[in-house]
Amino acid sequence: MIPELGHFSAFLGLMSAVGIALFGIFGANQNRSSWVDMSIRLTKVQVAVLALSFLLLILAFLDDDFSVLYVANNSNTALPWYYKVSGVWGAHEGSFLLWTLVTAVWTVLVATRARHIPLKLHGYVLGTLGVLSFMFLAFLIFSSNPFERLVPNVPIQGADLNPVLQDIGQIIHPPMLYIGYVGFGVTFAFGIAALVTGKIDSAWARWVRPWVNVAWLFLTIGIVLGSWWAYYELGWGGWWFWDPVENASFMPWLAGTALIHSLAATEKRGAFKNWTILLTLLTFTLVLMGAFLVRSGVLSSVHAFAVDPQRGLILLTIFVLVAGGSLVLYAFRAHSLNTQVQYWGVSRELLLLINNALLVIAVFTILLGTLYPLGHEWFVGGTERLSVGEPYFNAMFVPIMLLLSFALAIAPISRWKHTPKKLVVNALILLGGSAVVALLLPWILADGVHLGVSCAVALAIWIFVTHAIACYRQRKALTLGFIGMSVAHVGFAIAVIGVAVTSVYTESKDARLKIGESLEVSGTKYELVEVQPTEAQNYIGERARFDFDVQRSLFPERRYYSIREHITYEAAIAPGIFKDRYITFAGPMENDTWGVEIQDKPFQRWIWFGAVVAGLAALIAMLDKRYRRLSQRNLETKYSE
Repeated sequence: MIPELGHFSAFLGLMSAVGIALFGIFGANQNRSSWVDMSIRLTKVQVAVLALSFLLLILAFLDDDFSVLYVANNSNTALPWYYKVSGVWGAHEGSFLLWTLVTAVWTVLVATRARHIPLKLHGYVLGTLGVLSFMFLAFLIFSSNPFERLVPNVPIQGADLNPVLQDIGQIIHPPMLYIGYVGFGVTFAFGIAALVTGKIDSAWARWVRPWVNVAWLFLTIGIVLGSWWAYYELGWGGWWFWDPVENASFMPWLAGTALIHSLAATEKRGAFKNWTILLTLLTFTLVLMGAFLVRSGVLSSVHAFAVDPQRGLILLTIFVLVAGGSLVLYAFRAHSLNTQVQYWGVSRELLLLINNALLVIAVFTILLGTLYPLGHEWFVGGTERLSVGEPYFNAMFVPIMLLLSFALAIAPISRWKHTPKKLVVNALILLGGSAVVALLLPWILADGVHLGVSCAVALAIWIFVTHAIACYRQRKALTLGFIGMSVAHVGFAIAVIGVAVTSVYTESKDARLKIGESLEVSGTKYELVEVQPTEAQNYIGERARFDFDVQRSLFPERRYYSIREHITYEAAIAPGIFKDRYITFAGPMENDTWGVEIQDKPFQRWIWFGAVVAGLAALIAMLDKRYRRLSQRNLETKYSE
């Protein structure tokens, strides 16, 4: 009965989505506030019934109800309860139910927290979100039902959750990503509403910015958690692999970053209106493309959901309808958004334009590397597979980011319309000083200079210095918006240092050791002291002990999950501000030896710390009282027809 009630609740969510769309769109079109109010009330109904549906699926997992096909495929009686809960979003059907619930939550937040915006805009935004919700729920109910019964042949035992997903990181990582992904659906809806009404100005930009910031913040957290999880769980010691599914989350993040900057110009100067609207559409289009790539089965990845091609075709149809429809609307309505804003020389407008261009180029560079192997395979009829990996992405992406770093360093000293030449010259002098420091530091600390690392560190130091000077000069008139910008750019600089240093100076050694033997890495000896059997609720394995330094030990493991017949390698990590010690234990080899890989990874934590700092900057910017004060002004008269 519980699965049927869950399925019925999802169907009620579908019906609510129809009402949200119809009452929102026609209420805005006819300027009927009562219809828009009905759309608002239906958002509350929708979030309630979808929350119930989601809770019922959780209950089916906790009760080990293997009569439900999805539970039987992704759970087991021996699975700890918290992994049973995370198993709800551990595969395609349940994760898409979570996607629809997150969509409903975002929709009800827009319905209740954006009542101050003009009626027409509010109605069209809700209507657009209702249409998106309808498509997602229709796909869920008719093609990806998580409540499908497995009768009459109900198994006694479930197939277990994928062992690599049995980790704390995977409990948090997917929900954060989905909140970020669907959040950009809100900005998409604001973009569609602006195109329909033909009106976009500083007020519109102020209304959109908080939603963009929240979505970007959660997507940043989700990507950071995914990188951290891959680092310690997969046992490779890498933090980013340019995996197609990783790219599918990174591209919307880059486009969203461009959108944040473009909104600044639209709000302050009324500039880049076409850019801003196009980026609202592009960002969510990339989200939908990512959903298709992850869930269609066209990609092979540790992150991908293996589903049948029929579902992939439906997702492709949704992508084409949303992307194609929005771009057609943009083509017909973009001319009404043209603006004439004058600026010359090194101005803030020019730097924001360069920023947008570089980020969009980065998006399409990654898109090309991700989709080219699929296009090649289709062209040759599936007889040959091609892989585009790290050499391509690093060669194309790194120079773009270095150019972006250059623009970020000048940003805080730039001015709207025109920046005095003296300020630019002073900034370039600071670059020279930063370059000297960046060349001396590696020579002193590492007894050698790597040109690429020195270049990255010089740009990062330059970003630090220019932003510190700008904040000091404006100390009596600092706003949270300016502080947020500065913190975000400094976070980027911290991550740049981490990426450059750990990519070049990581030392790694593989060996086969007997008990009592040691391996030296970066001047530190690691001794294999013992290997003991280990056992938990749903796996068995071996646990090694490595001693290093004075009275310090690490305990990597190799685990075997018997139900799935799957082996995982649990790395042991000694984290540090300036260095990680990383050991992977591969298990028994011939001649009583044990396979081991030991890595010394300098500045590894700086990557994630920088990303988290940049993410928190979005929160700081949202706390700026100016946006709340200005967004509360009643501009109904201005936007009425």
